[in-house]
Amino acid sequence: MSSETASANCIGWAARDPSGVLSPFEFNRRAVGDDDIFIKITHCGVCYADVIWTRNLHKDSMYPVVPGHEIVGIVKEIGPNVHRLKVGDHVGVGTHVNSCLACEYCNEGVEVCCVKRPILTFNGVDADGTVTKGGYSSSIVVRERFCHKIPDNLPPHLAAPLLCAGVTVYSPMIRHNMKQPGKSLGVVGLGGLGHMAVLFGKAFGLKVTVFSTSISKKDEALNVLGADNFVLSSDEQQMKGLSKSLDFIIDTASGDHSFEPYMWLLKTFGVYVLVGFPTEIKFSPASLSLGMKTFAGSISGGTKSIQEMLEFCAAHKIYPKVEVVPIQYANEAIERLLKRDVKYRFVIDIENSLK
Repeated sequence: MSSETASANCIGWAARDPSGVLSPFEFNRRAVGDDDIFIKITHCGVCYADVIWTRNLHKDSMYPVVPGHEIVGIVKEIGPNVHRLKVGDHVGVGTHVNSCLACEYCNEGVEVCCVKRPILTFNGVDADGTVTKGGYSSSIVVRERFCHKIPDNLPPHLAAPLLCAGVTVYSPMIRHNMKQPGKSLGVVGLGGLGHMAVLFGKAFGLKVTVFSTSISKKDEALNVLGADNFVLSSDEQQMKGLSKSLDFIIDTASGDHSFEPYMWLLKTFGVYVLVGFPTEIKFSPASLSLGMKTFAGSISGGTKSIQEMLEFCAAHKIYPKVEVVPIQYANEAIERLLKRDVKYRFVIDIENSLK
């Protein structure tokens, strides 16, 4: 395939205004550069970020917005400087497609923390000045460094959610040394991110307790995901009964909630990691300082973490729970996502539905 073919019209679905309604849209992908890869997209996960920018919740959307940053596809063309990947490889693309490549964080493979800010996979401004467009589309051109080899035994529709939901919990769990068999982990919230935290926690040999506001999730947490314990977070007696019992907590809840009750569940030297985005964080200094605890925030992950996580998932058969849908169902999928009516991640079958 020539660069001329690669830069021809791309078919996608886009939002044109803050209503967020998605509909068919044709646009041009840039030509394949020396360090680039042209990918035919087969699958794309549906993430809350897709809601944020299609509906202009951050007031910075650049319409038309083609969302999607949990992308899996097949390499169809490579630039002359590309040596790690080859035509025919199955690859994934996550939340970012470029960065400065020169700062201390980029040098460490943590490009998500690039001092000049990394370029978002969609609704970002690329190096050539164009607005990036995401994975609700038939193809994409991405710098090789931000493409990740999908292991052969990791099905592409299951790999897609790992590129954001998976690495968003895996990265801080590794960074804060949660891979310690026999220790205890609390997971707050049981959605796309939370269910991955449970799966990773069990794979790390941790005793996992799920905290949720919905009792309806108890059976799923215990019998499908394999959690050791389920606690209804509104039950004060259950919560108090777990005082100083957890080594780690990973909080995936984005809705506003009280942090104070959870802080008292941590043991001395316990670690609390927030990956959700509530509107405020509030707890007493005593709940943090008396046990010499650590409270940390985290966002997705860099190229090093993503590749490591993909290989870990393949080796340990850690597969997200997904519902595969056609692109024509994208608007309904987003509405259901907002209602938390999905177990636990929508994945769009781009290859078979976007013609």
